[in-house]
Amino acid sequence: MIEIVPSVPKFVLGSNRLLRYSAFVSSTVTLPYAAPKNLWRTEPGLMELAALIALTMVLFFATLLYFRDYRSAVDGFGDSGAYLSIANSIRHWNFQGLQEKQFWGYPYAVAALSLATRIHPDWLLLVMVTISCSVLSTVLAFRLWGGWVAALFAILNFDWLQRSYLGGSEPLFVLLLFGSFWASRKERWAVAALLAAGATVTRPVGVFALIAIGLFLLVQKRYWKLLSCTAIGIAIGALYVVPFWIYFGDPLYEFHRYQTADWHSQSAISAPFFAIGTSIIHNQQPWTNLLLTLGWIALVAAGSLAIYKHRSKLSQKMPVELYFAAGYLIFLFCYNSPQWARAEFARFAIPVLPLIYLSLAEWLPQDRRIVWTLAVISPVLAACSAIGIRNVAIALHAH
Repeated sequence: MIEIVPSVPKFVLGSNRLLRYSAFVSSTVTLPYAAPKNLWRTEPGLMELAALIALTMVLFFATLLYFRDYRSAVDGFGDSGAYLSIANSIRHWNFQGLQEKQFWGYPYAVAALSLATRIHPDWLLLVMVTISCSVLSTVLAFRLWGGWVAALFAILNFDWLQRSYLGGSEPLFVLLLFGSFWASRKERWAVAALLAAGATVTRPVGVFALIAIGLFLLVQKRYWKLLSCTAIGIAIGALYVVPFWIYFGDPLYEFHRYQTADWHSQSAISAPFFAIGTSIIHNQQPWTNLLLTLGWIALVAAGSLAIYKHRSKLSQKMPVELYFAAGYLIFLFCYNSPQWARAEFARFAIPVLPLIYLSLAEWLPQDRRIVWTLAVISPVLAACSAIGIRNVAIALHAH
């Protein structure tokens, strides 16, 4: 503590004044001593988070463009071709010959942006949507869970970086999902249900957000709010399936396509870790890929246990997020697709990663030196992974 004792001014005269001043001096003024903060362990603010995002973006694009042109990288990445085909069909409202299984929320956004801006080609719109949604998602993560969680969410997951800068439905899905969480915290239930329904038509696992909202309102006995949110979800779902009913004769067209392609005409869920274990046993991918996915599986499993441990505290501060995480994690570990359950685990885990990081906060690095180091390494490796590590090695050897 620091003690501050004022000196007696010369103008203090007279017995009454002197007595009063003596009483003042006898009680010293104490101020708490503020120890210097460790700036490296200070939580990142919004401006620093923006700098982290900018750095990862620059390094990702620089690495990618060193090995190949951007247009071909977008066209050849993930489901970009399928999403472009759907967006083009929506823009012309002509679905003849369309057989893609992907959900249409993301292509709807691309088609809407195309009609609003008249920007061409469509592949550019595809990445414009993902980049903007990725940035906004990270800002929402900062508002919801703080700087450390948002920083790790922005830089750590290769699949998130790839789908943010090369195209994919995840950034739009995550933006709608996090927006739903934000609205639920503000108790704007109609908005929360609308955003969760939008997330569901972007990626079907968004239904866990709708279930979480409904479960919370049911527990709280807010039956009128529950009814209105249910009506919103049903209305969005009905509008979404109309084109499939009219043009494909099957309102559950996408579900049946997934059932055939990914689940081998079986159920979407199986025993926990069954499909993941089957994929590990019959793995034909490089050992580096296997180690990476096993690392993410271990991290998410540990985070699931931590969420369960802290469930009481989480249920008080963020009940809807907790309900969503519980349902989503069960589905994630029980997903019945030997082809994708393990190989795409890191991508599937993206929506629940903030809760994982938050629950494991005491175990994860909270040092800005580590975060900035990861912000340099991660986007470079993510870009190389998108190109193919073997292709990168061949190109470097050729040089």
